[in-house]
Amino acid sequence: MKTNPRPAAVLLALVLLATLPGCSLFGDSAPVAAAKAFLTAWGAGKYDDAAAQTDGGSGAEDVLTAAATGLGARASIKIGSVTEKDGVATAQYTVTWPLVGGAHPWSYANTLHTAKSGDNDRVHWTPAVVQPTLGAQQRLQVNTTLPPRSALSDRTGSPLFAELPVVEVGLEPQHVTDVTGEANTLASALQPEGVVAADIVKDVQKAKPTDFVPVITLRQDRYNQVKSQIYDLPGAVFHTAQRTLAVDKTFAPALLGKVGAPTAEVLTENHLGKTTGDIGISGLQRALNGQLTGTPSTTVARIDSSGNAQTLTSFGGKPGSPVKLTLDPKVQKAAQSALGGVTLAASIVALRPSTGEILAVAQTSALSYDIGLNGAYPAGSTFKMITAGALLEAGGVTENSSVACPGSLSIGGKKFINENSFDLGQVPLRTAFAQSCNTTFGGLGSKLPTTAFTTAAKQFGIGAGWDLPGSTFSGSLPTPANTTEQGADAIGQGKVQVSPLTMALVAGAIQRGSLPTPSLIVGQPGTPKTAPPAIPANIIGPLRDMTRAVVTDGTAKALRDVSGLGGKTGTAEYGTDTPPRTHSWFAGYHGDLAFAVFVYDGATNSQQAAVPLAGKFIAALG
Repeated sequence: MKTNPRPAAVLLALVLLATLPGCSLFGDSAPVAAAKAFLTAWGAGKYDDAAAQTDGGSGAEDVLTAAATGLGARASIKIGSVTEKDGVATAQYTVTWPLVGGAHPWSYANTLHTAKSGDNDRVHWTPAVVQPTLGAQQRLQVNTTLPPRSALSDRTGSPLFAELPVVEVGLEPQHVTDVTGEANTLASALQPEGVVAADIVKDVQKAKPTDFVPVITLRQDRYNQVKSQIYDLPGAVFHTAQRTLAVDKTFAPALLGKVGAPTAEVLTENHLGKTTGDIGISGLQRALNGQLTGTPSTTVARIDSSGNAQTLTSFGGKPGSPVKLTLDPKVQKAAQSALGGVTLAASIVALRPSTGEILAVAQTSALSYDIGLNGAYPAGSTFKMITAGALLEAGGVTENSSVACPGSLSIGGKKFINENSFDLGQVPLRTAFAQSCNTTFGGLGSKLPTTAFTTAAKQFGIGAGWDLPGSTFSGSLPTPANTTEQGADAIGQGKVQVSPLTMALVAGAIQRGSLPTPSLIVGQPGTPKTAPPAIPANIIGPLRDMTRAVVTDGTAKALRDVSGLGGKTGTAEYGTDTPPRTHSWFAGYHGDLAFAVFVYDGATNSQQAAVPLAGKFIAALG
């Protein structure tokens, strides 16, 4: 028998094949493997590992890192064909940069080659490996610029913000002769703006002689008022500019917020890289960045060692969409007028019960943040509107039922008292409500089934979690732990927390006959996280009678001449002081208008308490 010589021949051929340059039985050749390893590490953002596959050493890592930094992103690498000839690998690949904040990614095709580095195969390094036109001592840089900001307007379509002239006030240290004296002069002239002399001194002392040290940016009209006091100060410098500002700086400033240069936090929040242009930095302007900002225009440039730029590619931006708020200029200005001269922290929120549109969110200048929609305070006796609704729904009493109103009452071992311990004896429920009898509503409320009590609160929107732009608080009422706590909750103390918006909605529900769905953007009603149960129709009439009695014969009778006005007063205790400090409330309705007036610590100031401010508000509406 003859043996077959073919296996030996095949084995010899395979051995010879394996010894040829660039060939491997079990994987890529060394040049091909080096090219692939480099591209894989680069795409993974492992620039040290990528550089190790090149003959460029740390210089390659520096260029890769600088490219990612300059473009604000990590490149995505798609490896194409990788071939080898005469011991040199040639790799085709596509580089894609996401360009954070841009409308389009930037992609381009590129090629690299390997070379021998000692006994090893490495990617032959040149900056062109990163981008075909990139040379030595050059870098890539992306610039993104926001388009002009879209309009934010009131319900009439009038813009609330516009490009307005401003003056940047600053100092140039080399010309300042008396830094302490000048700082004191500036702080005195600009005291309403909160300028602090010590801050100016510190900033000037740490600056270079030729630096511009900013002090404040003023609207043109405000600058004109103080110009004579600051213009001739040695070293004072004034730059004119245009800024996006509120047309009326007193029109709901805490709610609307501000527009300005992007902060790092806002850029991250809106998935933007380093970007120039105006963006919302607080309030509704910030909450509505998604609609108002638009898409920035993007330019990628090659920068040489002298700072000269050559544009490599660019993408156009797109403007945002205008937003029309439900705020009514007449109602807003009436609320602002009512709060004029009030030194305490106070807020008025008004809405239209028939539609739920929020018409005004005003507050005093004592506050820099919005409390009208986002405040969280004990409701005090305004909560008795909800407790009365729960009692009427339970069916044990009517508005005409005779109820006890003693000066004090023990509920679960805790003493509840009326203001100044007034004692009405036996009176109709309507009278106890109008006179705000704590012992009546605390006592009756504590006896309600807990589920019935908390359900009534939900019917009036407590805890609904309205999805409105910006931050809002719809109130909270944890399940009472015992009868004492439920009695306290029933008179708006305990653990009840509400915002002025919450109580405006409660008043609006009584006027409308059902809970309004609030809205802050025209045509976009808010949606609740938890849908409120329906308010029983049979309790609305009695609640209207009772809230009207508060004005005609009760705690708000100072407003009895206002035809058709109904509502509920409230004093809400808080803190640990003896006697306790108290807020002042009035929540009411007048025609197709519901509103809440809240004054922090206002119960101790009769002139700045909620009831007289409510009267001023209604009068200002005309």
